[in-house]
Amino acid sequence: MRVSKLAAVILAMTMIAGPAMVAYGADKSAPAKFDLGKREYDSKCAVCHGSTGRGDGPYAELLNTKVSDLTTLAQRNHGMFPVLWVQEIIDGRRSFRAHGPSEMPIWGLDYLGQARESNLEFPFEAEAYVRSRILALTEYIYRLQAN
Repeated sequence: MRVSKLAAVILAMTMIAGPAMVAYGADKSAPAKFDLGKREYDSKCAVCHGSTGRGDGPYAELLNTKVSDLTTLAQRNHGMFPVLWVQEIIDGRRSFRAHGPSEMPIWGLDYLGQARESNLEFPFEAEAYVRSRILALTEYIYRLQAN
């Protein structure tokens, strides 16, 4: 039964993301019809990290800690984009004691609440919903990387 749920999640994500990816890759001069990663970034991250990801959002100066420049994550990691680390930071449900307290919101809990509230709209597991949103956001941050 567990395998069939996973298959349903993969099928649902393909149906949701497939048209957006085709639209995005088909004509690079035309904007994608739907970009979940950009939408998530604009609604959750840009207020602190800025619209370009450089850490210059309107709330950045109100925080006690310096907001990270997301465009240099790969550069600061020897040219490799730290996918799992970015996903864990966005999720925020697992604390990193070595990094100290974080002022960043715990988006994993926010997404989990959304999934539970929308149980009828999303008939797959709530955690799959959380992971798909975090993955879309991570992929968008990857696109922000400086060349």
